[in-house]
Amino acid sequence: MKRYKNYSLLRHNTFGIDSLCDEFVVFESIDDAISLAIEQRISVEHKCKFLLLGGGSNLLLTHDFKGKVITPDKRFDVEESFVHDDAHAIYLRCWAGTCFDDVVAYAASHGYCGMENLSLIPGECGASAVQNIGAYGVEIKDILYNIETVDLSTGKVVSIRPDDCQYGYRQSRFKHEWKDRFIITHVTYKLSTKFMPCLDYGNLQKVLNERQISKNELTPQILRNIIIDIRRSKLPDPAVLGNAGSFFMNPMVDKNKLDDLIKKFPDIKYFEVDVATLGAEAVAMTNHTGSKVYKIPAGWMIDHCGWKGKRVGNVGVYDKQALVLVNYGGASGQDIVNLMRAIQKDVFDTFGISIIPEVNIK
Repeated sequence: MKRYKNYSLLRHNTFGIDSLCDEFVVFESIDDAISLAIEQRISVEHKCKFLLLGGGSNLLLTHDFKGKVITPDKRFDVEESFVHDDAHAIYLRCWAGTCFDDVVAYAASHGYCGMENLSLIPGECGASAVQNIGAYGVEIKDILYNIETVDLSTGKVVSIRPDDCQYGYRQSRFKHEWKDRFIITHVTYKLSTKFMPCLDYGNLQKVLNERQISKNELTPQILRNIIIDIRRSKLPDPAVLGNAGSFFMNPMVDKNKLDDLIKKFPDIKYFEVDVATLGAEAVAMTNHTGSKVYKIPAGWMIDHCGWKGKRVGNVGVYDKQALVLVNYGGASGQDIVNLMRAIQKDVFDTFGISIIPEVNIK
């Protein structure tokens, strides 16, 4: 276990915000996590704050953190296992601090299928289970098999199955009732050696047609390369331009609200969603009245309001993707928050819809 005092978090958040924490602790094993749980039970009695941090790709820091930041060691640590009663199954048990995209690259290169649509999503394996990350028609809940944790309230090692996590659109119990309760040490993904590509989302099929790649020629590696190309064409590299990827969640509305919007905005974009596929938190946000709800792309609304490509001081909205807020250099977390609020107000005034940040604001 490694400890640092009065530590800068600049290299630990992709927005590039230079905030300090009182103490920065890196755990390197399950035993380290258990030791931290024991420490934390004592700290709670003294009302000491703590923050569980992954790669910082879904985090906006607005001030110095007066407390302890806990994060897993950054290393590639993946164990393979097969289950003989399922001829196509392959399980990858990954250390929480392993870069998620490194695992996707590893899987694709070995012919393990199911993760390729999640290529180039920033962050670490531990955080993937918290956020229920998703892209191009696939969410982490679709391939998640097991989550190994240490319960901070008891110091005990606890394995959690995905069915108990109440996964929904960018939601899980880890973000709500389980917030700050568990240190995740390992995540196991269930993949397959049988390739069944998901091509129904976005412009994947269009790109395949343009590149004259038939479904029979497609492999996990080819599909991964295509998704990387698409994402790089739309999203900025955090090493060049500070950002946290998609800043806002896409809101969902019921049929009555959708009909009203179509009357006012005939060209509005929307996608039908089955309520049964949503988590409880996402359902609560829709105020739905039926079995179907409709997802409205927040990026489309932000663009409609004239924000795409607009800069305000050291912050702005990315010119290729209106969902992405960027730090042009030297911005504070509060600068990003001010921009967020201005965008939220314009969207609400125009559409009567509240857009909620996907990013964790501290």
